Amino acid sequence: MTFYDRVDELDTLVDDFETPGHDFYVVYGRRRVGKTALLKEFCDGRPHIYFLAAQEAEARQREKFVETVADHFDDRVPRIDGWDEAFSYLGEKIAQERCIVAIDEFPYLVDENDSLPSYVQSFGDEQLQETDSMLVLCGSSISTMESEVLGHESPLYGRRTGQIDLQAFTFQQARDVIAYDIEAAVQSYAITGGTPMYLTLFDYSRPLGKNIKQEILSPTAVLYNEPAFLLRTELRTPGRYMSILEAVATGNTTPSEIAGASGIDSGPLSKYLQTLRRLRLIDREVPVTASSKQSKRSRYHVDDEFLRFWFRFVEPNRSSIEEAPAVVYDETIEPNLSDHVATTFKDVCREAVWAAIRRDDLGPYSEVGRWWYGEDEIDIVGLAPGDDRILFGECKWTNEPVGHGLASQLREKGERVRWGPDTRDEEYALFSRNGFVDGLADDLGDDWELFDLSRIGEILYSDN
Repeated sequence: MTFYDRVDELDTLVDDFETPGHDFYVVYGRRRVGKTALLKEFCDGRPHIYFLAAQEAEARQREKFVETVADHFDDRVPRIDGWDEAFSYLGEKIAQERCIVAIDEFPYLVDENDSLPSYVQSFGDEQLQETDSMLVLCGSSISTMESEVLGHESPLYGRRTGQIDLQAFTFQQARDVIAYDIEAAVQSYAITGGTPMYLTLFDYSRPLGKNIKQEILSPTAVLYNEPAFLLRTELRTPGRYMSILEAVATGNTTPSEIAGASGIDSGPLSKYLQTLRRLRLIDREVPVTASSKQSKRSRYHVDDEFLRFWFRFVEPNRSSIEEAPAVVYDETIEPNLSDHVATTFKDVCREAVWAAIRRDDLGPYSEVGRWWYGEDEIDIVGLAPGDDRILFGECKWTNEPVGHGLASQLREKGERVRWGPDTRDEEYALFSRNGFVDGLADDLGDDWELFDLSRIGEILYSDN
């Protein structure tokens, strides 16, 4: 499989490994996000021991680990009775040869022996530090990695020399994979999101609709049950969490709305929301002009485009999909797909704003986000506190070109945004799927920027 992007992460690992001295890295992130691919690309062509842990008995895990170490050094497999001896053996070997030691799915080992971090601590303090080798602990269970490896209570706290919290691809990064034109690429990204495995399952020589039918709506397809699988691997009782995710995916964004739609009381709901945030499945957002800690105007959204698509279109229609998937696509998904994509388009436009800032086409602005108050909402607001400058932007994923009406509405809403002095400088931007009416650019003036899909694609491509 082709290895995409991850240039910064790969360069960081390579630079640190090639610098004298030991290294202890922690690589973690959600399942399917490409951690193993990154590790294998890093290890390729360099001396390494790669061990993939499995969900099996501790004794067998330890046996396989020692066998992997012995095989790398062409050594007879020693008799080992505990993890302390296993890591001591590893330490003796890497004292003779500089190499990478990558332990993938480390949480599986911790599940069988919660003392394992202590053994790794002893190994790091007593043996690894005396070498030029690198230890990499990798895991998909974010809760385990954050508590047992990165947490204050962990024996490993403070030992790491670096960490990589691997994120899904942004739209800009995913364009290397999505071989559609810019319009279809935005639509496709709104379905797969930036998870590398999901992106690479689509065949971009086929129409988008066919990809949806074959890779998501088929009961035998990997993505058909993927979210349920992900939740079961992280949570003991996934049912309530699925109800919350479905509620948020279908447009319930405030705690009271989520409680009403999911049937979960507001008291326990807060704990469930915190867990889903920790697992990067949902995110909390406040208006860009507000304090994230103090604002009571928070909204929640599903923090993954594929999960948002699945909980909106697949989970509520499972019975019908089992009987007639094509009918579900034709009657339910296709008519509502533009509305779904419109949300993703706003995120793509925010990426374009940051890219335009880096190119000096806009701003600069130090913060970019959404703003809302009461019935008013603005898709993009950029803040430059040092210059008393503010940017207002609207994004439209419609079949019609944007005209003067939207521009007038944006000006009016911008006047109601309380931020900065009365003498603040104001800039405006419009983003449109289908361009703009003739003469709009001339009528609006120099404080307006217009972005059609062609310009958005050019900005993101040149910034990549």
